[in-house]
This record gives sequence, C-alpha cells and structure tokens, in this order.
Amino acid sequence: MYRYLGELLSRGGGALAAGSADSALPTTTVLFRARRHYSEAVEREDDPNFFKMVEGFFDRGASIVEDKLVEDLRTRETEEQKRHRVRGILRIIKPCNHVLSVNFPLKRDNGEWEMIEGYRAQHSQHRTPCKGGIRYSTEVSVDEVKALASLMTYKCAVVDVPFGGAKAGVKINTRNYTDNELEKITRRFTIELAKKGFIGPGIDVPAPDMSTGEREMSWIADTYANTIGHTDINAHACVTGKPISQGGIHGRISATGRGVFHGIENFINEASYMSILGMTPGFGDKTFVIQGFGNVGLHSMRYLHRFGAKCVGIGEIDGTIWNSDGIDPKELEDYKLQHGTIVGFPKAQPYDGSILEADCDILIPAASEKQLTKANALKVKAKIVAEGANGPTTPEADKIFLERNILVIPDLYLNAGGVTVSYFEWLKNLNHVSYGRLTFKYERDSNYHLLMSVQESLERKFGKHGGAIPVVPTAEFQARISGASEKDIVHSGLAYTMERSARQIMRTAMKYNLGLDLRTAAYVNAIEKVFKVYNEAGLTFT
Repeated sequence: MYRYLGELLSRGGGALAAGSADSALPTTTVLFRARRHYSEAVEREDDPNFFKMVEGFFDRGASIVEDKLVEDLRTRETEEQKRHRVRGILRIIKPCNHVLSVNFPLKRDNGEWEMIEGYRAQHSQHRTPCKGGIRYSTEVSVDEVKALASLMTYKCAVVDVPFGGAKAGVKINTRNYTDNELEKITRRFTIELAKKGFIGPGIDVPAPDMSTGEREMSWIADTYANTIGHTDINAHACVTGKPISQGGIHGRISATGRGVFHGIENFINEASYMSILGMTPGFGDKTFVIQGFGNVGLHSMRYLHRFGAKCVGIGEIDGTIWNSDGIDPKELEDYKLQHGTIVGFPKAQPYDGSILEADCDILIPAASEKQLTKANALKVKAKIVAEGANGPTTPEADKIFLERNILVIPDLYLNAGGVTVSYFEWLKNLNHVSYGRLTFKYERDSNYHLLMSVQESLERKFGKHGGAIPVVPTAEFQARISGASEKDIVHSGLAYTMERSARQIMRTAMKYNLGLDLRTAAYVNAIEKVFKVYNEAGLTFT
C-alpha cells in the first residue's frame, strides 16, 4: 500500500489524466454477490486496516503539501527549524488523541444478562467540540472508530465546519434487541460517555450514524440533560440529529443525501472534468446505481431523480434490483416501508451480478467501508464514483480508478452534508431560537413594500389611465415572498457550503497538478486548514 502511495506521488499528476483502461494490473475473481453481507465484497488480500488506510491517504496529502507549508511560514526560524515545525505539527494531526472503551451490563427483557461493548474515539481537539456519529453494528472495532474519527476531522476541515473529529460505536445488531432494550443501551452508553467527559455541548457532540437516528439522539439528549447536564442551559446541544420537538432542525434527516447530490452536481456541471471523462455536463442523460438503500442512499436517489438522472439499480444486504427504464424512489421507499426489503419490488427485476460492476454513469457506494477493492475496481463500468459511504475505496482500488480515468468524488467531501447541517443544529441549540424566526415577518413586509414601490413608480411615470398598473410577481418570487423558512435557510447554507468546498478542491487539484485525484486535493485542503490552527494557536505544553 505504502509503495503505491510513493509511486503515485513520484509520477505526479500527468499520469493521472492520461490513464487507460488497458491496465497491466492483475485481474482477480470477484467474490461479491449481494446476498447476506456487504463485507463479502472485500477480497481478503486487499483488506487494509481501515485506520492505516486513512493514515495512508493523509500521508499522501502531507507529502505533497509539506514544502508549501514550510515556504509559507513567516517566522525568523532557519529553514531546518521551519521544517521541524511543519513535520512536528503534521505528526500531531495524524494520530487519534483519545479512545474510550466501555463495557456495561444489560438486563434483557427475558431476564438474561449480557455485556455490551462500546467505543468513542476523539481524533482531534484543534477545534472543539469534537463531532461524529454513533453507529450500532456488530462490525464495530477500535480501529474502525479511530478511522472514522480521523475522517471526521478532515471532513469538517474540508467544508469549514469548526469541529474536531470523533466517532462512536456500540457492538450490537439492533435487530436482535427490543425497543426497550435499545433505549437501555443508548441511555447507559450516554452515561458512560458523560462520566469520562466524552459528551457535552462544548466537549464532544455525537450524531446519528449506521442503525441510529432521531429516536436514539432524543434518548441521548434527554439522558444528558437530566443527569450531568441538568444545570446547563445548552444541554440539548450535546447531540445533533434530534427530532424537531427536542431541538432538532428541519432538513437534518436528508442532509447527507442532499449533500451527496450537491457534491455530484458541482462536478458533473463542470465542463472541464466532464470532457476528461468523455461525458456531457448535467444530469439529463445520466444513469446511476446505489449500493445501500439506507438514509444516504434513499435521499441521494430522490434528489438525483428529481433533477433528471435515472436510477437503474439498487443493491442491499439481502438482494439487488435492476430496471434499465428507471426506478422511482417514492415507489421503492413505500415498498421497503411495507415489506422491510427491496427484494421483490414489482417494477424491477432481480440482478444477479455485483451492483458495483453494473453498467451506469455514476456509482454511489452508500453502504460500508472497503467495498471497492483491486478485486472489482477493474470491472467497474461507471465513469464517476461518488463516495456516499465512509472509506468505500481501498488505496489499491483508488490507484486503479486513477489509471482508468474514473473520477472519484471522495467521502471526506461528498458525505459532509450531515455534519454541515449538524453544525447548523448545534448553533440553533446554542442560540435558543430557530432560523428565520426573528426576520420572517420583516422580510415578508419588505417584499410587499418593494412590489408596491414598483407599482407606484410605474403609475407616476405612465399614469393610471385605464386603472392601476398591476405588478405581478413571478412564481419563483411569489414562493419566496414570505421570507426564508428554517428549511430554506438550511438547504441554502448546505448548497453554498458544498459549492464553495468543491471550488477549493478544484483549485487545489489544479495548483498541484493532481488531475482527477480529488481525494488527495481534499486531504491537502484539510491538512492546510488544520495545520494553520495548530501553528497559530501554538502548543500549551511541549
């Protein structure tokens, strides 16, 4: 893996743009058949440690940006001292600062006792609080939460959200527990985090992740607010992704999927990138497939469908469906709510092969990590891989995609919509007022006065012969005339964040001649921003 990273850097960006599908890399039998577990997609020989994988991507970005960081230092130090400083701060950024492991008992509804295992990793406190989701999965491990926590640090930096990275996991399969047992687990885990200082509005703020949602976040907020945070007026800011009644924000549920859409939109409308891929800009004639029909997959599908792209395939744990004429997201959502699965959806056929290798323009892996490996990367037919999940592409697969001229829109940018809107919710909780409430009526009245002013100006100029001159607002203005609702503000803020971050990544890719290597460009952006915080703040104790 590390030999590859060095080789890629030594080649520079020129080789990336000149990639060819006729790679000399060995082909391997694909093991993935989407039936029982996503993990079946992973070829054992290309199964890197997740945390080491993220560290490898970090090293690649750091080696590119190091000289520029040294050059930009405005101190009286010698060149050697400056390089020591830069390398020292890069060493500070890379590892996880704190990892908490907890074990606690659960009394099951049937009277049996069981030990529950959980983790919380805090990667960086260069900005506080730390931020990151809580997932419930039997695949949870120390390395996984460390990797996801480090990704959160870089993700927040890429989209300019002032948080450090964190992540938590509880090692359970939610299907094996009743709602009452899940509530007990969630509340006890919250207490364990609180006892060790791993949760709080200014310390560490969890959010939903795999197999958790509004319900679990509500339990966490209630537990914290009624125990350690009972004197803190900001107690409910200890977690985001809550229901609206508990201090949540409109637009949070769909935020990650909407962010995936905006991320793809920013690159698919960029003619320079589309010309490299041999595609036309825009969604109009594009097809896409999604691996994972959870929260991210569903909302990504909705927005892409709404703007003209066609979903031809969906892969889930228990099966895969396909319809070359397109699948309607609302009909599929209703079917899954009723039957608990996408299998058997009447307006699609079963798909026997790997959904990752299906014929489409855009592939969206939105399930779990390490799904795209050297075993299947050569067989991917999509020209754009949009990483809705965290860490779905191994370094070996990343190398193959670059050589094949496939555009990978990286996870640390593309799925940052969730943490962006979580930031908006956190600010709402600290301000104790919903967005738009103070300005809603003023904006509405101002807009009506504007229309009246235009009408009076026209009547003074042309007179009122034949009656008053009507000034009729357009449909777009009429929809906005009452002022921006909280959802409008959230959607606008998210779209702006994703657009601005995409522009930064594009500029960095051009600056360092990275070609289609957007992942390295995103890591370079993140490293520059985190480095600046550490360098300008200084170190308390050394």
